[in-house]
Amino acid sequence: MHLHDIPRLETARLTLGAPEPQDYPDFKATFASYRSRFMGGPLNAYETWMLYAAEIGHWEIRGFGMWMIRLKDTGETVGMAGGWFPAKWPEREIAWIIWPDKAGRGFALEATHCVRAHLYDHMGWDGAVSYIDPKNLDSIRLAERLGATKDASAASIDGSDAVYRHPAPAALRGTQLAHGIDMELANFRDPLFKPKGWAID
Repeated sequence: MHLHDIPRLETARLTLGAPEPQDYPDFKATFASYRSRFMGGPLNAYETWMLYAAEIGHWEIRGFGMWMIRLKDTGETVGMAGGWFPAKWPEREIAWIIWPDKAGRGFALEATHCVRAHLYDHMGWDGAVSYIDPKNLDSIRLAERLGATKDASAASIDGSDAVYRHPAPAALRGTQLAHGIDMELANFRDPLFKPKGWAID
């Protein structure tokens, strides 16, 4: 799929679109930072460039990939979310990353909930997993809020990651889980809402 053919998705606060050249500096800064420690980083400048090129090429090769997450009101890019299935991955993955200074505002939950629905309803996916470092507690909490459960019997990438299996499409439509996610996102849209405890995506 060519970049200009990547579908544009929308949520209440976000638009999700194709990676663009102006997104690269924030991507580079994130993957050069401590925040990327659970995703193979921190990376040097060459490694970051190659990964960004892979993000774009993945759309061409697989027909799906990672969307850039942008704020509707300003157009500012705050992270990425989408489908990921490079060589040697056992299954198709739903993945996400939020830039370090944008975490804790529900952007990852909102974007991932949206892209999962698109992958299920418009791209024919019948399920997905997320491969998560067992020490990455924020991503584990987010996966669990999305209804994913740890699948100890599933093949991992390299034996060091935990596999969280997302509910199948039929287990999401019109369910209490889906309504619960919508209710949580409504809280994040409330300008007076202040999350308690440790900030998670």
